[in-house]
Amino acid sequence: MKTRLALLTCILAMAAWAADATGKWTAQMPGRNGDTREITFDLKADGASLTGSVSGQAGSTEISDGKIDGDNISFDVVREFNGNQVKMHYTGKIDGDQIQFKVEREGGQGRQGGGRGREFTAKRAAN
Repeated sequence: MKTRLALLTCILAMAAWAADATGKWTAQMPGRNGDTREITFDLKADGASLTGSVSGQAGSTEISDGKIDGDNISFDVVREFNGNQVKMHYTGKIDGDQIQFKVEREGGQGRQGGGRGREFTAKRAAN
């Protein structure tokens, strides 16, 4: 009985420790020529799984391969541009009502160049 109680306590502690990614998040993401654009993340956490969508000037796109590990999240967004699919890989660290993101284009080619990626902060939107 003590073992079960200890195991239950550990599971509850781990659930409380995991950062809460569920909700709507907004950010000003750096773009070309120093311009910024607003982007919205609508995320839903379910254990170690993350689902949702990313919305911006190009419309709304579902995320894929979403994962949560403590306060770290990651997911992919695949969009089509001029008949070509482009996969963007997002990684982030949740800190209260902020997520510090890094986004990299798969292959690191093109205007983002060399896999440098872009970093930005998303803030939890008020309900």
